[in-house]
Amino acid sequence: MGPLDTHAHLADLPEGTVDRARAAGLSGIVAVSADAATCEGTLRLRESHPGFVHAALGVHPTEFFDQDLGAVLRLIKANASRCVAVGEIGLDYWHKLVRKDMVQRERQTEFYVAQLELAKGLDLPVSIHSRGAWGDCLSLAQGHGPGRGVFHWYSGPLDVLEGVIDAGYYVSCTPAVEVNPELRAAMEKAPLERILVETDSPVWIKSLSRPSEPVDVLLPLRHLAGLKGLPIEDVEAATTRNAETLFRV
Repeated sequence: MGPLDTHAHLADLPEGTVDRARAAGLSGIVAVSADAATCEGTLRLRESHPGFVHAALGVHPTEFFDQDLGAVLRLIKANASRCVAVGEIGLDYWHKLVRKDMVQRERQTEFYVAQLELAKGLDLPVSIHSRGAWGDCLSLAQGHGPGRGVFHWYSGPLDVLEGVIDAGYYVSCTPAVEVNPELRAAMEKAPLERILVETDSPVWIKSLSRPSEPVDVLLPLRHLAGLKGLPIEDVEAATTRNAETLFRV
């Protein structure tokens, strides 16, 4: 079994992406969603690549502005049996339309809490975006969520990271570990048994001068192996096992 990319926006990627991932030896991809349209796209990709593309449905905290919360919740609930997670959901206090607008921040929180509660009711894990809102994301997840999930691309304070780990959540490592000191510090501190790897495709990779895609999950694996002082094969086996446990794939 090869590595599993636990967070890719496949609906935003070109055709051929999944085939390249298969050819590179990946064992699967968790395709996350950002709004109603990408939820539909994610489900289509799951049907086109059964057993390899795993669907996560949700509204991203920077994409909620023109979304119908009730409609999205109904969409997720209707397709719960085809999902491995609810995501990408969360809070983003650094987004320009939320940073100084408390009304929008409250609405962002409403979307997050509603999706946490739905995930809990459906017994699905959550994929959490927490930029600038790490502590609030954790406290709300503990108060409303399913108790299972991943804080994707965690780059927040190390004391909050301790709370994330103590609460039983995973954190994930992206190719940005190469250039992001906060992510690097988090990955150094987090125990390997609580780490997943992902690409967050199609995020730009500076060292490659192009957007990422799932085949690039080998990059965080290499960096993580260096940080932990372990063979890459051991890190790949551990992170893949973690992903299979969390997402039940």
